[in-house]
Amino acid sequence: MRVQVIGAGAWGTALAVQALKAGATVRLWARDPAKAAAMARTRANPRLPAVALPKALEVSPEAAAADVVLLAMPMQALRGLAPGLPDGLLVACCKGVEAGTHRLALEVLGEVHPGRPAAVLTGPTFAHEVAVGLPAAAVVAAHDAALRATVIVALATADFRLYGNDDPLGAQVGGAAKNVIAIAAGAVIGAGLGENARAALVTRGLAELARLSVALGGRADTVAGLSGLGDLLLTCTGPASRNFSFGLALGQGQAMADILAARSAVTEGVATAPALVARARAAGVELPIAEAVAGVVQGRLSVPEAMHRLLARPLRDE
Repeated sequence: MRVQVIGAGAWGTALAVQALKAGATVRLWARDPAKAAAMARTRANPRLPAVALPKALEVSPEAAAADVVLLAMPMQALRGLAPGLPDGLLVACCKGVEAGTHRLALEVLGEVHPGRPAAVLTGPTFAHEVAVGLPAAAVVAAHDAALRATVIVALATADFRLYGNDDPLGAQVGGAAKNVIAIAAGAVIGAGLGENARAALVTRGLAELARLSVALGGRADTVAGLSGLGDLLLTCTGPASRNFSFGLALGQGQAMADILAARSAVTEGVATAPALVARARAAGVELPIAEAVAGVVQGRLSVPEAMHRLLARPLRDE
């Protein structure tokens, strides 16, 4: 099996290492030739300092055709890179909603490459843990069972368990929305509102994911699985979550511009929140938590104002 990974950040590098463990021949594409050369020479990626890159992993600024092409770039960069993708089964490994168009990853790929086979890989996976071989489970979602099987063969090992799912839309909604809910969860903890508040927020956030998934044509049971609940739990509680830590800093009173300026990695929930809310409104779905986060990242609400709006909502049955 030949695997091409597009994107040499932490997640792309972790997936490249994982594909090697699964027995594939792997090439990792880095946009910057200097970065590609440095990684090839040092056998290291500064984003994953605990991981030595295997000698068998080819790192290159040139992409090549493969059986499976893993797309591990940030969601907002997907459309710009999509026209130049090499031949092979496309697998979206990015999570989010495109700003402006409000499209999910497979929808973007469908517009740029109509009719081309594609799947999505999603679930509760921190890159640094996958890269060192700690146990993890994720979901490969596609309507076609043969596509799912191809991706699973390319990546699955005893320590990286992959489940198939035939609801790619629901799987993508879970992966996108959990980043937004994680910002809210971090803000709750950063503001000192306690674990009770976080538990309530995460639970109601899961209800928002389910409503949106069903409204867009996905299934509620998908949201109850690894691509929804599983990813939500990890992202809303794990200190390594960029979205949770971003919300934590907001809740502690730090300015958004300062938080983002200090980061080298993308915090997907910042761009996704307004796009997710716009997509939900077009479908007639109310997402109070996501709307609160969108208000904060767009500068329309402070964290205390957003929390007050959520707590002041009318009482109702669950």
